[in-house]
Amino acid sequence: MIVITERLVITEFDESMAECVHLNSLDEDNRRFVPDEVFETTQEALDTIQFLIGCYKGTDGPYVYPVLLKTGEYIGYVQAVAIGNEWEVGYHIATNFRGNGYATEALMAFVPIIMKQISIKQIWGLCHGDNLGLC
Repeated sequence: MIVITERLVITEFDESMAECVHLNSLDEDNRRFVPDEVFETTQEALDTIQFLIGCYKGTDGPYVYPVLLKTGEYIGYVQAVAIGNEWEVGYHIATNFRGNGYATEALMAFVPIIMKQISIKQIWGLCHGDNLGLC
């Protein structure tokens, strides 16, 4: 998958992104709301990236794609994850890049494409009650 928007590129992970994924995962919001997506080491991030790359070939997901600025800088990800028979969309934009509309831009481009790719007509977006300011 490669999706290009006005300011972003949504593409597939490659192993060279491990350090950026590690560093961007360490923010306090990640620790609080999605602690399983915090990678304390570059190796942990690399292991996860390798797993996610393998998921691109399957039908069960999760389908997680890095979001890059057009300069190539990694700023976060968008994802579609199966929850039982339903699917949920999610995202993370690193702290230093929030407040610029990147998540909205990425999701607006990603959602129709991923829904078509996995042949679904509905996808959920969930938010923790304590996280409303970030949704």
